Amino acid sequence: MKIAVPTRNNEVDDHFGHCETYTIFSVDASHQIQKIENLPAPQACGCKSNIAEILKDQGVKVMLAGNMGNGALNVLTNQGIDVYRGCSGDVHEITRDFLLGRITDSGAGCRSHEHHGEGHHCHHGLFHP
Repeated sequence: MKIAVPTRNNEVDDHFGHCETYTIFSVDASHQIQKIENLPAPQACGCKSNIAEILKDQGVKVMLAGNMGNGALNVLTNQGIDVYRGCSGDVHEITRDFLLGRITDSGAGCRSHEHHGEGHHCHHGLFHP
């Protein structure tokens, strides 16, 4: 399985469509991180770029994100990528928490491209990959 995280300075970028890179974690069947890659973000806003197709082609099945609008959410889910919104902090720690079953989707998205939803954190809960 591969997990992608919109990243800026090794932290979850608060806005999916404007991140610097996507950190992609390759995970084995026992939930151990085997490889970490960085994929440069396209210049266009996330939902208007082809990033969802690129991530799908890379084998990404999960996106751990800060905030994103419904357009980006729909584009990613239509490519078969499960999205968990409301994440913040170090990308490695968030990914480890996800693999330990501590992350659930916040259910909250951006109302507009100007809203960044300060104070959101991943919701901790049960996840069964």
